[in-house]
Amino acid sequence: MNLFGNSKYLEWFGVFSAIIYSLLVAFNIGAEFVGFSLLLISAIAIGLWAYLGRHVGILFLQFFYAIAGIIGMVRWF
Repeated sequence: MNLFGNSKYLEWFGVFSAIIYSLLVAFNIGAEFVGFSLLLISAIAIGLWAYLGRHVGILFLQFFYAIAGIIGMVRWF
């Protein structure tokens, strides 16, 4: 067991928070800031999972998702 317990929790937490993010933005109900916050949280969770599992490509992708989440939060604030 590692520092974060079972890394599957990080993986699936990241997946579900990304799903909620995409639905909030797609529905265009005025919850874009919350949605982009979830994108950032998802990128952190999946990034940690990727780092622990040595999934370099996915880790690299999460940096860009995190940047997109920060840009979205700044633009919608």
